[in-house]
Amino acid sequence: MKIYTRTGDNGTTSLFGGTRVPKHHIRIESYGTVDELNSHLGLIRDQDINAHYKNLLMHIQDRLFTIGAILATDPEKAVLKSGKERLNIEKISLANIERLEQEMDAMNDELPPMTNFVLPGGHQTVSFCHIARCVCRRAERIATALYEYEPFEPNALTYLNRLSDYLFVLARKLAFDLEANEIKWIPEKT
Repeated sequence: MKIYTRTGDNGTTSLFGGTRVPKHHIRIESYGTVDELNSHLGLIRDQDINAHYKNLLMHIQDRLFTIGAILATDPEKAVLKSGKERLNIEKISLANIERLEQEMDAMNDELPPMTNFVLPGGHQTVSFCHIARCVCRRAERIATALYEYEPFEPNALTYLNRLSDYLFVLARKLAFDLEANEIKWIPEKT
C-alpha cells in the first residue's frame, strides 16, 4: 500500500464511502483534531506512569480511532445498499463512557478536594495531560458543530466530553503521584 496517492494534491480528500470534500471541511477538521488528540495521548502513555494508566490510555486511543472512523464516514453513505452499516467496528458504548466515569471516581477518591481552579503545569507529564485536555475540548467543539448539520452517533460526543474531564482528573492524579506542586488559581486583586 502506497502512502501517497496524489489524489489530494488539489486540496480535497476522500471520506470513507468515497465522497470527496475540501481538506478544510469541518468533517476533516473534526477527525483531524481527534487524531491530534490521539497523538497527545501517545505522548502521555510514553511517560513514566503507572501501567494501569498506560493500559487505559491505549484503550482510549482505540476508542478515538473508532470516533475518527465515525467522523470520517459520509453520513449519506454510512449504510450500504444491502442495509449493512459501512463501518463494521464496535461503536462507542455507554460502558465506554461509564468506564471513564469509574476511573475518575477512583482517582478522585485518592485526591484532596478541589477548592480552586488549578494552573496547568507542575511537571512535564502533568502538562502533557493538560494539553491533551485542551485538544480534547477543541475536538468536542468541532464535533458538536459538525453534529448540528450532519448528525452521527451521539455517544461519540458524550465520550469526548467525558474524556476531557478524565484528562483533567488524570492530570491532578499524576501531579499527586509525582508529588508535583499543584498551584491553585487565586485571582490577583488589582
